[in-house]
Amino acid sequence: MNKRSKPIIVQPGAGKDLHAFGDVLSVMLPGEQTGGTLAVMFGVTPPGGGPPPHVHANEDELFLVVEGRISYFAEGRWTEVGVGGAVYLPKGSVHCFRNVGTTPSRQWVLTTPSGFEKFFARCAEEFAKAGGPDMKRIVEISREHGIEFVQEVQKDRTAAGFD
Repeated sequence: MNKRSKPIIVQPGAGKDLHAFGDVLSVMLPGEQTGGTLAVMFGVTPPGGGPPPHVHANEDELFLVVEGRISYFAEGRWTEVGVGGAVYLPKGSVHCFRNVGTTPSRQWVLTTPSGFEKFFARCAEEFAKAGGPDMKRIVEISREHGIEFVQEVQKDRTAAGFD
């Protein structure tokens, strides 16, 4: 994990696309290329999509909004973040996001250290199975990667842009 990294240039469209939870996550720089210091991904989420509330034990996350309307839940409240906005979520914080627009949202997702991309790849394998994923297995994979899903948050539907 502390292996010295070298400069890397990744061209558009060169990432590895992973399909899970209705999203497409393109892994542009996995931990294997960054010495484990971070992972760089680009996420596309359909209208209404987004993960359930969860907490990471291992990674901090940074989201950089590129396109669409995305509302993030953190610190007990929903906040819509516009194009060009940034959201930092340190490990240990309960959070989630929702595409509250009518078109797919696009955002950069950076995690430090790396590892989240391995979780998402394992989930993508489950989602690719005939008949869909075994959600009990998804929960197991999540726990193996230090991610815990938490009880549904109270949604202030107006503040989250759901209405």
